[in-house]
Amino acid sequence: MAREFQRGHKAKISDLTPGTDLYVGVQIAGPGLTFDISCFGLDANEQLSDDRYFIFFNQPKSPEESIQLLGPQAGDTESFRVTLDRIPASIHKLSFTATLDGAGQMAQVGPGYIRIVAGGEEVVRYAFTGSEFTTERAVMLGDFYLKDVWRFAAVGQGFDGGLDSLLKNFGGEVAEEAPAAAQPQSAVPSFAPPAQAAPAPSFGAPAAPQIPQPAPSFGGPAAPAPVPTPQQQQMHAAPTIVAPLAPLGGTVPPPPPPPPAPYGHPGQPSQQPQFGQFPGQPPAPYGQPAPAPYGQPAPAPYGQQPPGMPPGMPQGVPQGAPQTGAGLLAALQPYKETATGQRWTAQNHQLMRVDLTNGGGGVLARQGSMVMYQGKVDFGYKGAGFAGRIVGNATGQEMQLMRCTGRGQVFLAEDGSHLHTVELQGDGICVSAENVLAFDESLQYEVRRIEGHGIPGGALFTMQFQGTGTVVVKTHGVPVVLPVTPTTFADCNAVVAWSSASQVIVSSQVRLRRNAYPGHSGETVNLQFRGAPGNFIVVQPYEV
Repeated sequence: MAREFQRGHKAKISDLTPGTDLYVGVQIAGPGLTFDISCFGLDANEQLSDDRYFIFFNQPKSPEESIQLLGPQAGDTESFRVTLDRIPASIHKLSFTATLDGAGQMAQVGPGYIRIVAGGEEVVRYAFTGSEFTTERAVMLGDFYLKDVWRFAAVGQGFDGGLDSLLKNFGGEVAEEAPAAAQPQSAVPSFAPPAQAAPAPSFGAPAAPQIPQPAPSFGGPAAPAPVPTPQQQQMHAAPTIVAPLAPLGGTVPPPPPPPPAPYGHPGQPSQQPQFGQFPGQPPAPYGQPAPAPYGQPAPAPYGQQPPGMPPGMPQGVPQGAPQTGAGLLAALQPYKETATGQRWTAQNHQLMRVDLTNGGGGVLARQGSMVMYQGKVDFGYKGAGFAGRIVGNATGQEMQLMRCTGRGQVFLAEDGSHLHTVELQGDGICVSAENVLAFDESLQYEVRRIEGHGIPGGALFTMQFQGTGTVVVKTHGVPVVLPVTPTTFADCNAVVAWSSASQVIVSSQVRLRRNAYPGHSGETVNLQFRGAPGNFIVVQPYEV
């Protein structure tokens, strides 16, 4: 019987089926909507470093045929064949996506699903509906990802933008493509059952075969573009197609009159003369700077600052005017929001984003750590109770927390600290309460005591987290992770975290600090760690 997954559920493939030759089916439809269903083969950094592993209608298989696009069959809108043991070591994730081709929104789709079939038997299914989305034009349905072993995750994460935006999000390049004649796709390839699978899935042809559409260019108009000449291909080989090409000099041409020119060809020149030009003056040839208006100096060559212009001011923009256009977009591109479809995503070293719609549970975060949020999110006080406050005050492990629930994304940060996500899958980790920024509400946590024999009645305390979920740990600077050996010692003021299976004792060395002052104990101790191979400690280059 197939397992029913909800958004955010994950499982090892070996727990679902012993097979590695799998059928992946996607069913998605909506009134008047057309979809492009694709698979992205990503590297360890979740980037499309090899575009041969972008499997879509115009590239139906990977080089070694470990990923194949099969076409619609068995009631599925699109289907794939994935042979896990043939995927090269450079590929760490397969992300299955659906994007709208044409007008529409993901909120208009009806009930759909992504499913995995092995040996003719469905083993897992993740179902979704349009009510889970709003104005998105793409959705990341599910992932196969390699973490020691291959696993499957139900994602269900909406994404603004079409297929070209999704491709650029994964680090791919959007270039002008030739029509379908360049890569013939006359019919859906047939698929024979794998030799080792018994019984094999029935990969029958669909009842009403769909005639494959010509391969459109990413970001181009709906009508197929004419075959570009070699000169045009060289001119438009740049990957960015967010805005139309502008003549040199920084001015943006007005929108061309209907009918629009095909993508990749310059539009009709405007009949309205530019400021400073007399009516009837012919425009400059395409690709050359326009002549200077009467009484004004000629524009500087491209890439050089005009005389008298302050440094940093883009050409063609008056002084004091807001900087907008392609130059500003290019400057802000490295700082755009990173959307990976995961519940926790680091935007940079000091900013963390949590998607509350992915995973279904709430998040507990340090009070005041929210710097921005999107969507409908509720923030409530999370009290520790009377007993919890007494324990927290007595041990120094009290955490002032807030509870984040709803549907949206919350951005967390505190004092510019470096943030690190630690994903727990049934194991545990010990972290000082001072170094915890946020964690999933599904995790269990408690104060743990560290026995000490080197100081009279001495003991230290820490927080222990266990279960399945993620803890966000903050550090001062970039930490170092060391394996636990019989001779591993760390300053208790610099250690951040350690595996809960480690044995921790307080060493017998006691020294007075030079900066002892009233209100401070005036003493410091070292922690000695012991444990089996595989245990670790995390130390930051800073003493609290």
